[in-house]
This record gives sequence, C-alpha cells and structure tokens, in this order.
Amino acid sequence: MKKSLFAMLVLLCGLCLAATALADTATKDECVAKSKEAAQMVLDKGVEAATAELNKKDGKFVWKDTYVFMMGFDGKMLAHPMSPALVGQDVLGKTDKSEKGKPIFKEFVALAKDKGEGWVDYLWPKPGQEAPAKKVTFIYRVPGKDLLMGAGIYE
Repeated sequence: MKKSLFAMLVLLCGLCLAATALADTATKDECVAKSKEAAQMVLDKGVEAATAELNKKDGKFVWKDTYVFMMGFDGKMLAHPMSPALVGQDVLGKTDKSEKGKPIFKEFVALAKDKGEGWVDYLWPKPGQEAPAKKVTFIYRVPGKDLLMGAGIYE
C-alpha cells in the first residue's frame, strides 16, 4: 500500500513538472500569431514604433521561451530582443550550425518573398548551450513591405 501511494505521488509530481515545462514552452501557433501581430503593428503604427517594441527584451513580443525578430529583405536585422548586437547588421551571410552551414537568413528572405509565409528548419544552439539543436522558425512577410517577422521554437 505504501509503495503504491509513493508511486502515485511520484507520478503526480512528474506530471506537474511536465505540465509546468510545457506551459513555459512556446507553440507553433503562438509563433504564427505573434509574428502576424507584429506585422500588423508595422502597418498600424509604422516601422519605427514596431522596431522599438520588438527590441524590448521585456516587451509583448517576448514570451515563454521565444520572441519575434524583424529583418529587411536586404538582410539587415532591424529588431532582435535577445541579440541586440545583431540589430543593424547584414545577416544574409550567416549560417546555421549544421555541418554544411545552411544560409538560414537567405532562406528566410526567399520564403518571405516567394510564399509570404512558412517554416524554416535549421540547427541552432539553445541559449546557454554550445551543441546545436533542431529549431524551426515561422517567417511572415509584412504585407506590402520588404520586411519579415520571425519567431521560432526548438523541437
């Protein structure tokens, strides 16, 4: 009886921890919604206001374990709340951490130009880690603009 009760208690604790971890993990649906919301902000309030909000580390476009970034089709990173050093840089030459070095930012721009929206998968280290992990990022073209929004999750 005591062993059964202990096993149940351990199982419940495990389920609670798993639920907490999942609650702190962004979903693909959230990435889509937040990217489109950020794009709408550009249309409603202008690029300058959207850039200011997107660059806030504690802003409304940073949630759970992810964030929205904005870049131009010219390759210039315009907003990145977690890596402010990227802002203003041309990132088109940067690659992922795979063996062949996938040109992810070029893929982001190509996808936004050709299809308007979609997902790009690549390898990138999780924050605070060195080993690359599988990441997938939703890319969304700001309607009528040469700008894209992106938000991704680790799988």
